[in-house]
Amino acid sequence: MFLHDYHFDPTYGYGEVDLLGVGLPEATPDFDTFWQSTFEQNTDVDLNVHVEPVDSADSRYNLSIATFDTLGGYRTGAWVVYPKSGDITTGFVTGHGYGGRSEPEYALLAENAAAIFPCAPGLGLSAANHLPDSAQSHVVHGLDSRDDYLIRPCVSAIWSAATLLLDLFPDIRSRLFFTGGSFGGGLGALALPWDRRFTRGFLKVPTFGNHPLRVVCPCEGSGKAVAEYVGRDPGAMTTLAYYDAATAASRIEIPIFGAPALFDAKVPPPGQFAVTNALPQNRQIRILQAGHFSYPDQAQEDADIREALLTWFEPA
Repeated sequence: MFLHDYHFDPTYGYGEVDLLGVGLPEATPDFDTFWQSTFEQNTDVDLNVHVEPVDSADSRYNLSIATFDTLGGYRTGAWVVYPKSGDITTGFVTGHGYGGRSEPEYALLAENAAAIFPCAPGLGLSAANHLPDSAQSHVVHGLDSRDDYLIRPCVSAIWSAATLLLDLFPDIRSRLFFTGGSFGGGLGALALPWDRRFTRGFLKVPTFGNHPLRVVCPCEGSGKAVAEYVGRDPGAMTTLAYYDAATAASRIEIPIFGAPALFDAKVPPPGQFAVTNALPQNRQIRILQAGHFSYPDQAQEDADIREALLTWFEPA
């Protein structure tokens, strides 16, 4: 599809029709029980919130840095962005990719919206001396244990961020949305089935989909680290079964806008489509030419996606 210098084919031999047929892995029997219990445990966590206003780069918005606790005692940092005038009736919790996040976004997808941009434990504002800050190390930290795998508090941080945003802006309760891409898309798929407060979402090029298929697709970045770990310790697949975003996506009940890519060397498209294909029927799908890759039509596709999302998240 594109000229590239990867030593493998980032389409993995799948055409669009093939990708739309990618299914789910076999779910571990207590998948739902594990995640429902994790959500309930996180609900009991005292967030111990601290919010500090800081200078905003956009004169239309206020900006604060918030810190709070999430499951396992992980101290989490986030930016909170909200307009200086008008009623706030919409809220966004927005995840980030494995490149991390160094600043918030101001171009929100709805009017009268506030947004929280949490950094996953170990990354960005949530950096900690005892946690890795590189994608390759972060994604395998604690992978030998279902309960201690670092992705678990990363998912929990999304729920805690939602709690904080709702506490700050209670009028958003009927319009609480999630957006996330890549790493954030995978976390979102894992988080959304269990938290009924979210009412709509957007998952772009989501990772963690169909691990049995994903680990046999050569790739770069965090996926390569997971595959290498499984090569050394095949038993890690037992843990990964609890963290399969495609399995989780099949449990989501709210409307989701999915945007998988046909070509991606970092998040193999078969895994992305496993997540997207599993979404509920009240979904909308926009297929991208590529993910994690620069291509001639990228700016136009990004603009088209944003335009579609402005409609997707508009008031009912």
